[in-house]
Amino acid sequence: MLEALINMALLMACGVVWRVSRPAQLDVDQVRRALTGLVYYVLLPALILKVLWRAPLDITASRVALCAGIGVLSGILLSGWTCRFAKFPGPLAGAVILASAFPNATYLGLPVLETVFGSTGRSVAIQYDLFACTPLVLTVGMLIAQQYGNAGNSVSIARGVTRVPALWAAVIAVAMNLSGAPLPRLMAQALNMMSGAVAPLMLIVLGLSLRWESLSREFAKPIALVAVVQLFIMPAIVWGVSGSLGLAGSFRLATILEAAMPSMVLGLVICDRYGLDTNFYGAAVTATTIISFASLPIWFALI
Repeated sequence: MLEALINMALLMACGVVWRVSRPAQLDVDQVRRALTGLVYYVLLPALILKVLWRAPLDITASRVALCAGIGVLSGILLSGWTCRFAKFPGPLAGAVILASAFPNATYLGLPVLETVFGSTGRSVAIQYDLFACTPLVLTVGMLIAQQYGNAGNSVSIARGVTRVPALWAAVIAVAMNLSGAPLPRLMAQALNMMSGAVAPLMLIVLGLSLRWESLSREFAKPIALVAVVQLFIMPAIVWGVSGSLGLAGSFRLATILEAAMPSMVLGLVICDRYGLDTNFYGAAVTATTIISFASLPIWFALI
């Protein structure tokens, strides 16, 4: 685990160095958006096709998704209740709830689990995200953002779902898997080439997304809340649920580690769109990502 995290940190450091040095005077946010678009629209769907077309879709996949759903919903309820008790203003409370409940299952979880567990970790990361986290983000997450935000945007759940290439790739891959259709050799080779770039590019983008300037004392209490819920309480809940559901071995360990990932980067886009506290959310992503490099080895050692 420690060796895997060191490798992850080196790739993230490339993004951090790029953000600071700005080689060729390229705008950092434009570079980040370009790399994110490439991964989001092309490379990640290719990886999903490759994995889900061949992955065993059995009761284990359902258990992974159920664990993920329970973990996310528990994070929403716990952080929402705490925000109400602490009387956080609406935009801050909405950002806290999103940062507490939705883990960075793809941008960090996928490369970490793939490095540690190989194909099993890759399958768990994709199932955890696409079968639970992404649908919940596009439904419950958007409704939370609308309720607490200042932008006044309405939520079109159906429109949001149809605009996610990864979900379309998952639908196609699952259909091909269940029908027993073989993956053509030339297509498999192309998918292998494209999917190989997903993990390193995701980690570089994560480094580019860290907002060091947003870390400040005024965010200390809400960041502490996010870190406790996201990095410690949620994985503890998933640990208990996964045992009750019968998950075992590397599947259970990978699922628990996925629940222990830091806050998702996609939340920055949601906060911008719905008028939540984007500065806080950037600070929460940065802080939880840094803390996770200590908390993830602890979870790995415990379980």
